[in-house]
Amino acid sequence: MTAILYPVAANAELAMAAPLGRAAREREALGVAGEAVVFTTDPVGPAFATRDGAAEAYAGPVGESWARLAEQILPGQKLSPVKPVYADGRRWPAPAAAPPRTAWRLMVSYWRIATAERPIETPQARAARRARSTPDSETLRAMARQPLRPIEPQQPLDIGLFEVRPPDAPHIVMPDE
Repeated sequence: MTAILYPVAANAELAMAAPLGRAAREREALGVAGEAVVFTTDPVGPAFATRDGAAEAYAGPVGESWARLAEQILPGQKLSPVKPVYADGRRWPAPAAAPPRTAWRLMVSYWRIATAERPIETPQARAARRARSTPDSETLRAMARQPLRPIEPQQPLDIGLFEVRPPDAPHIVMPDE
C-alpha cells in the first residue's frame, strides 16, 4: 500500500502552487520544513455553483489524493433547526421547499508550517461556552476541527490497574486478581 504524499507549505495556496516538498508522515514533513508542522485541510480558490464547474477549473489537483471537492452551504442564510414531529409513523417533518444554497470549493490537505499564520484562531470550545457568546458558523467549524487540549497536565495514577482500595480500609492498596 502506498502512502499519500501531502504537500508541505505555509498555506493552502502555496501547497498547490509551490510546496517545499511532500511528506507522508509528520516526521518526514518536519525534515522538509525544518520546523514544526501541523496537518490541516483548508479551502482554496473561489466557490463554484456546480460540481462540474469546479472539477473543470481544478482538473489537475482533483486527481491528486490530497485535494478534493466539497460542497458547502453559502454563508448568510438563515437555517433554523428542525424539530422532530413523531406523527403518522414519521420522526422528521417533510423537507423545506427550498434547500439551502451551496457552492463547491476545493479542499487541500497539507502539512502547514506551524509558525505560519492560520486563517482563524479560535478559543477552546469550553472557553467559548463559558463566555456565553454565540460564535459565527465559520468559527464553530474551526473550533470543531482543532485538537482537544487539556486544561491541566494529567496527574499520575496513585494505584495500578489491578489494584483496589477496600471500602473498610481506604488507606490500604490490595492486588485485585
